[in-house]
Amino acid sequence: MDYSQFLIMKQEIALLVVFLLVFLYDTFMPRSAQKGLPVCTSVLMLLLTVAGCLDCCLCSTDNQVAFGGMYETSAIISAIKNILNIGVVIVLIQSIKWANGEFMIMRRGEFYELLLVTLFGMYLMISARHFLVFVIGLECASLPLAAMVAFDKNRYESHEAAVKYILTAVFSSAIFMMGLSFVYGVAGSLYFANIYTAIYASPSVMLVMAVAFVIAGIGFKLSLVPFHLWTADVYQGAPTSVTSYLSVISKGATAFAFLVVMAQVFGSLYTIVWEWMLYALIILTITIGNLFAIRQRNMKRFLAFSSISQAGYIMLGIIAYNTLGVAAMMFYILVYIFSNLGAFGVIGAIENACGKVSMDDYRGLYKTNPRLAFTMMLAMFSLAGIPPFAGFFSKFFIFTGALEGGSVAIYVLVLIALINTIVSLYYYLLVVKAMFISEEECVILPFKSACSERLGMWIALFGIIFLGLLSPVYSTLIDMASVSQFGMYFLN
Repeated sequence: MDYSQFLIMKQEIALLVVFLLVFLYDTFMPRSAQKGLPVCTSVLMLLLTVAGCLDCCLCSTDNQVAFGGMYETSAIISAIKNILNIGVVIVLIQSIKWANGEFMIMRRGEFYELLLVTLFGMYLMISARHFLVFVIGLECASLPLAAMVAFDKNRYESHEAAVKYILTAVFSSAIFMMGLSFVYGVAGSLYFANIYTAIYASPSVMLVMAVAFVIAGIGFKLSLVPFHLWTADVYQGAPTSVTSYLSVISKGATAFAFLVVMAQVFGSLYTIVWEWMLYALIILTITIGNLFAIRQRNMKRFLAFSSISQAGYIMLGIIAYNTLGVAAMMFYILVYIFSNLGAFGVIGAIENACGKVSMDDYRGLYKTNPRLAFTMMLAMFSLAGIPPFAGFFSKFFIFTGALEGGSVAIYVLVLIALINTIVSLYYYLLVVKAMFISEEECVILPFKSACSERLGMWIALFGIIFLGLLSPVYSTLIDMASVSQFGMYFLN
């Protein structure tokens, strides 16, 4: 075995180094220095992110493979990992006050170690070109999250959320593995390229079942309807820092991994098998997510159904099956990270200060905490797609990428998505109305949020404004996506 192949896995190795440094700090530093662990982890992840972005911009864009083709990296793959790193840095910064609270004294290190392990699993999912590596990454990303969801062991809701999450993860993995067994029975291999060639030569009825099981298995991780029922309860029961991580980082990694699997494994079956499956899932996901979000009063459940709807929009990038679609999906994930974490930053700050998580408690928030209300307003505007904020351009680009397909069905799908955007505008503005227009006395008294919480919100606001008003990011992603040539895997 040529051990120099490990050098291709630069981002994974760098992440493992960060994990080891965090573990050693947690294990050997004296108790008086333990409060520095959250800041140390945040700084290390920031350095990893900066190094990854520089490497992505300065190094070759050629694809590199290792371990007989089981692992692959390229500019576009490095870019999505860096996008996830940006989200992780914001989550870590926003969680510093919570992690240094009295409740987290004995489990502070475990939170960061579990988080880094899940991120490593997501890296493997994105770079996997063999289903054995993909499943290892999938389980590595899923199982530690169950422990993170159950972190608040003194709350019944946290226990319930963890049980629902672990049961969902187990059943979704079983369904996914069943689909893989069908694929292996037809193709005789677990390599993506070998499966693509085998099913292109001899499509069969068993492959239809295999694709359905694979979509269902990954659909659970992505909260696509009808595989979404766990989402709201888990988001509500988990600590807010875990919920924010679960809502953006896990979703972004799974979406890109879904794109890779559907394009590079089942791309030749696009028009005859899974195109219409995905059409139905997208329509159901966007519509049901929007309708249920209108009914929510708990802010974490509200954003849970919002994230379900957003997952449907992200899937439009896969339907596009072209360079614009891939770039638009990645840009959408980046914008969603800033927008959603901006909202969760406000929710976390208010929850840490006074324990309020109901939308009704936000009435008149502008009178007592105008900066928090302003931050939440911009996050809601971006999630709703109101110009000139980043969310408008992310939706515009992903609709444009989808319409490149040119079929009547695509136009109908995009029309339904546009109508649902109007519906989402209504419930996002409900939060803004409560904060700015409500005549009721605010129950949230004036308070000063922690410096780390403010820093996390400032970074999110900068992303929302910068990506909306002046951004070379999308054109850069298009250049990377054109080199990756995902569209070549789809045969009409």
